[in-house]
This record gives sequence, C-alpha cells and structure tokens, in this order.
Amino acid sequence: MLQAASLVTRLEYRLAERLLYTCKSKNTLRWHRLSMRLFKRCADAGHVNAQSMYGLLLFRCGASSQEKARGARFVIMAAEAGDIEAQYHAARIFEFGCAQYAQRDSRAVTWFARAAEAGHEEAAVRLARAYTCGELGLQIDPARADYWESRVVTTSDVPAFSARNAPAMAVSIH
Repeated sequence: MLQAASLVTRLEYRLAERLLYTCKSKNTLRWHRLSMRLFKRCADAGHVNAQSMYGLLLFRCGASSQEKARGARFVIMAAEAGDIEAQYHAARIFEFGCAQYAQRDSRAVTWFARAAEAGHEEAAVRLARAYTCGELGLQIDPARADYWESRVVTTSDVPAFSARNAPAMAVSIH
C-alpha cells in the first residue's frame, strides 16, 4: 500500500510540475491553483522535490506572511532531506532572515557549505566571496576562498570565476 501511495505522489508531482511549466491557456489561474494543490499534497506526503518547489513558490510568491513562513518551513524540510537547491535557498533564508527564521550567519554558512559540497555552484561562489571579503561572520581566509573557488565548475564558454574580481552579489532572495 505504501508503494502505491508513493507512486500516486510521484505521479501527482510530475503532473503539478507539467501544469506549472506548460499552462499557457486562457484558464491559467485555474491550472496554477490546481498545480499548487497538487504540490501541497505531495509536499505534505513527504516528497522532497515537491517540498522544495512548493516551499520556494510559497516563500517567493506567497500573498501573506503566513504563506511565506510555511514556504520557508518546506524549504528547510527539503534541505534537511538533502535537496541541493533547497540547501542553497535555506542558506539564503538564514543569510537574510525572514519572519519565522532570524538571520543567523552560522546557519547560512553551514547550508551554503552543504550545498557547495554537493555541487551547487552558486553556493560555492557565495562562500568564496564570503571568505574573500569577510562576510557572513567569517574571517578573511584566502586559502578557503581558493578552495571554494576551485569547487566552481568552469566551461570553455564561461570565463572562470574569481571572488577577488567579482562585484557584490545581488542580495535579494525574493
């Protein structure tokens, strides 16, 4: 029975994802509401990707502070379950704070490090910059800045990142 419920949850998540990204008809609001209901059901059932997606949607686009706080809770739950993108956004939540979660640089650094170790490039860039400029309550440490810079994957089309030459990152998480 648990496998059947899990299968239904996965199918509902896929449907919600498709509805969210492909609804371009006249009834967009109706399809959006349906996709949000499906995301909520999946997130409540413990689907990690749904928790991450639904949480981010609520946190960024929620109409009330309660919706934004509920979104932040889902993002944190997904981050604790190992979702890399959610770990990065959890770090941003703790970096800037929100209604439910106060700003805590130590928690932000922890989540940035977890995401960067798992391969999230923006998290590695943020840590490199923090160690270069002494942000997030960290001491300036060129060796650690170089370590996090080395975690950033570069391709032939994209110039290599250097925290020492980078302008200040945008600070908005909304």
